[in-house]
Amino acid sequence: MVSMKEIAAMCHVSVATVSKALNNHTDISAETRAMIQKKADELGYVPNPAARALKTQTTYNIGVLFYDEAHTGLTHEFFASILEAVKETAEISGYDITFISHFVGGKRMSYAEHSRYRRVDGVVIVCANFEDPEVIQLVRCGLPVVTIDYTFDNCSAVMSDNVRGMRDVVRQAYACGHRRIAFLHGAQSSVTGARMASFYRTCEELGLLVPEENILECDYHDTDLAEELTRSLLARRSRPTCIIYPDDVTAISGISTIRDMGFRVPDDVSVVGYDGIAFGQSIHPKLTTLKQDVVTMGSAAARDLIDQIEHPKSAIKKITTVPGMLIEGGTLAKISASV
Repeated sequence: MVSMKEIAAMCHVSVATVSKALNNHTDISAETRAMIQKKADELGYVPNPAARALKTQTTYNIGVLFYDEAHTGLTHEFFASILEAVKETAEISGYDITFISHFVGGKRMSYAEHSRYRRVDGVVIVCANFEDPEVIQLVRCGLPVVTIDYTFDNCSAVMSDNVRGMRDVVRQAYACGHRRIAFLHGAQSSVTGARMASFYRTCEELGLLVPEENILECDYHDTDLAEELTRSLLARRSRPTCIIYPDDVTAISGISTIRDMGFRVPDDVSVVGYDGIAFGQSIHPKLTTLKQDVVTMGSAAARDLIDQIEHPKSAIKKITTVPGMLIEGGTLAKISASV
């Protein structure tokens, strides 16, 4: 393996100059920096991680906490896409990622203990039960932490704009003439709370009265419950003309159920999803949905965490809100507003 000392000898400069060039310091000329970087690339130079960690007191390792109570794992497209964005952004900055869990070699540890054991420089909490005492302990253990779609005091967070997203969904359904709207919302969480409040407020702004029996709880990705609730809604005498689902997976399940009951989508019943997963745009007709910008969310979380790691005194804890985008597919029909 080529060392900085060897690069320095070949370039006729000091080891300190090589170090500055490879770390993009500005107190050497651009020409010298380019010359040294070119020679390092030609020789296949790779930084020594142990030496780098010893010098900077960082391991260049980011912890990722991903615990999904529904046990969908990395098959959950929304979270998988966020994780990929975190990974790509971290790698560009020279960091690796390590998943934080409760177990190491069969021994149980708290999330904070595992983070210290792996010597991670900080943690991105992508998905977890944020009311879990061990998650709260991790947030307060002194490591830099960034959460996604949840806020703690004095902790950076990246949030999807669920308020604006749900407002856009309701307004689009209303603009298409729908007045008998049903809303299946997820289990209680900060995300669900924001969407529900936005749903009620938008309905108030539009003068739209939605019966409470049309607002039902359906766990995210629970296709069985989505089917059951869809059947109950469509069995009513005054069935809804539009059903808003908590996510695209349950929306696709709802479409299947609606058709199984002999109704047409969107001619008889319109469907709107949430998330914007790729599969929703592969069905016919394409799903009308609110696409969350998961790439920006994951990248923003990684950048924020790295800023805290590399600038511990000047990094500002902040809430980053990322807007989504309404995708007008073919599952939301335009109807007479009197229907």
